Amino acid sequence: MIDASSLLDRFLGTGTADRAAAALGAAHERLAQAGVPGGLAGAAAGAGLLALLLGGKAGKLARYGGAAALGALAYRAWQHWQQQKSASAPAPLSAEDFAPERLIAADGQPFALALIRTMIGAAKADGHIDAEESRRIGEAIDRSGLGAEEKAFLLRAMTEPADPAALAQLAATREQAAELWLAARLAAVPDQPAERAFLDTLADRLGLEPALKDALEREARGAT
Repeated sequence: MIDASSLLDRFLGTGTADRAAAALGAAHERLAQAGVPGGLAGAAAGAGLLALLLGGKAGKLARYGGAAALGALAYRAWQHWQQQKSASAPAPLSAEDFAPERLIAADGQPFALALIRTMIGAAKADGHIDAEESRRIGEAIDRSGLGAEEKAFLLRAMTEPADPAALAQLAATREQAAELWLAARLAAVPDQPAERAFLDTLADRLGLEPALKDALEREARGAT
């Protein structure tokens, strides 16, 4: 069985740094030998498994502190949004409502896996990962030291289309919708037209209110 919370931490480059270091170093060497550009290989050595997929775009995610910090950012955005609403707004939620390791997505799987799928989808939205790079990344994942189930999950996520409508269906609650969008925003480059279109469509399909989306955007900008 996949330890989804641990995989998310490792995906972001935190939580299991000592155990991951040797595997990522080996992946770095393999990528360099395969001729992958230095930005991608260098990021793999310094960040997490996300660096194998996103190259230089992954660096900012490695600073957040893993799944807990991602949930904390979403919770802070939610609080700011609630403070702007009228007195008739629902009672404030707790940080636990945004803790990925405690949540189950709409597909019945751990919410941490939905976050990984969404970040991969956002990063792929601009089509920068071609067939050859996908092959090299697959080889790096295969040598990453992960278990068979974790490897299979990541490889499946890599081959899924970057479909914001399908990813939006993973959110079981409004809180999860907010956190999914924030994860996508952190993995994307919003000034790229394809990735901005992905983010806008995802927000629409998630049913995010404009003010909540703005609050999430502010948190994302502050974290990068």
